[in-house]
Amino acid sequence: MPPRIFVPNEGLKRAGKHFTEGATRKEALSLYREILRTCRAFHWTDEKGQAWSHRLKEQARMEFEQSREEPDPLIIARMLVTGRDCVQQIQQKFNDADRAAWARIERDSERRR
Repeated sequence: MPPRIFVPNEGLKRAGKHFTEGATRKEALSLYREILRTCRAFHWTDEKGQAWSHRLKEQARMEFEQSREEPDPLIIARMLVTGRDCVQQIQQKFNDADRAAWARIERDSERRR
């Protein structure tokens, strides 16, 4: 079966029924909280001495505020899916790096014995 091509404004009202305001608000708040929790893992500072966690929190807040008045439910859904995917990728990379660091620590401690 060939992929379905999305035509703008075709079925926009129908798509809007699936994204109620309450559901998208809950999802957006959930994503925002997840971003803030993930920002805590960034303990480094930039060249100006400002903590990355602080800069990332400010950037997330700014992007959520800019998107607050978006009327199109499909664009809102796309932003939520993209945001969730990005957060999950960052978390996965941190977990992989953490596992690799612990593996190096174990290897080094075994060599010293």
